[in-house]
Amino acid sequence: MRKTMTGLIAGVGLMWACGTSAQAQELTIFWAEWDPANYLQELANEYEAETGVKVTVETTPWSDFQTKAFTEFNAKGSAYDLVVGDSQWIGAASEAGHYVDLTEFFTKHNLTQVMAPATVKYYSEYPANSKKYWSVPAEGDAVGWSYRKDWFEDPKEMEAFKAKYGYDLAPPKTWAQMRDIAEFFHRPDQKRYGIAIYTDNSYDGLVMGVENAIFSFGGELGDYQNYKVDGIVNSEKNVKALELYRELYGFTPPGWAKSFFVENNQAITENLAAMSMNYFAFFPALVNEASNPNAKVTGFFANPAGPNGEQFAALGGQGISIISYSKNQEEAMKFLEWFIKDETQKRWAELGGYTASAKVLESPEFQNATPYNKAFYETMFKVKDFWATPEYAELLIQMNQRIYPFVTAGQGSAKEALDALAADWNATFKKYGRNK
Repeated sequence: MRKTMTGLIAGVGLMWACGTSAQAQELTIFWAEWDPANYLQELANEYEAETGVKVTVETTPWSDFQTKAFTEFNAKGSAYDLVVGDSQWIGAASEAGHYVDLTEFFTKHNLTQVMAPATVKYYSEYPANSKKYWSVPAEGDAVGWSYRKDWFEDPKEMEAFKAKYGYDLAPPKTWAQMRDIAEFFHRPDQKRYGIAIYTDNSYDGLVMGVENAIFSFGGELGDYQNYKVDGIVNSEKNVKALELYRELYGFTPPGWAKSFFVENNQAITENLAAMSMNYFAFFPALVNEASNPNAKVTGFFANPAGPNGEQFAALGGQGISIISYSKNQEEAMKFLEWFIKDETQKRWAELGGYTASAKVLESPEFQNATPYNKAFYETMFKVKDFWATPEYAELLIQMNQRIYPFVTAGQGSAKEALDALAADWNATFKKYGRNK
């Protein structure tokens, strides 16, 4: 039942004195149901106090988010003015005309530099390297790691580790070190395990987990400009990365074949694993003693480097876009202009949102605000993402189907899984006329 206020206040504009807008309206932002959406509502309340424009952040459970959003888009409905949509949506939403082109907005505000450049590349730009932009990086996120500081800093453990591996026990700088540490702490007879990684193949859990290894091994999922995948997704670098991910699976707790963000936080809170992969968005629960009895002894680190020193991480999070069917596009654009201001981004971070603002990320104030902010800062300048083409869902299903049997059951080889994936993706791109 949302309606604009413009008609209601016609003729009484002088009542909006003291800095409020004579064109005040209501805006509705659609997002998934989680804590960052609550933080955005708090931020939006401050926008209302400044401008008189009421902004409502409407949410729905994650399980319904994509379906509900695209149902509204395809109906060309105006229920929402903006959406904080997943990065993979950009191709489908922009090609179908659901999102407003923000290229001029990016140029006017120099957003390719104001925001961490890697986040702009994957939250905002489509097609790849086209310099056309559709979303403003809003909730920056990526995959990082938590670990048990008390296990790592135990003098007896440190001595035993150095005797076995020849170097000091510390948060891993490389994937090879992470493998050693996972093996060292893997003690099923003590119900203590080495590592918790993503394995759930229902959506993008397993794929994002494997991406962390692939990207840091110097691999890629394909050429996002020309849709070439042969020799890229099944490269030797990717084979080595997938083989190591399979090896790490051998050091996970029992029954870890369908695990994602909930289970990976439990690996730390329930004393199961020495190290755990997860989105930064779920780390606040690990520094809260009410939700993590090990909060005081939980540390964090960024995704380690691969064998050649390359260090990247899989992108999570969302950008905010204006919906083409909104009747309040002008007011929505004003909200975005306010949202990208340095002071607003600083406030967004203070409330708990994960800013992608380069200036805020680089500030000592931000990096020292939480135990994991420094790792987040290090990560947001070196993120990479999955395909953002409209057929990304088919590509995701195919990757899950090919790599899951190898990672969790050791069926076949990494090379066989990735060769089959290359064939799947070639066929999919051919079906949609991408790789002509």
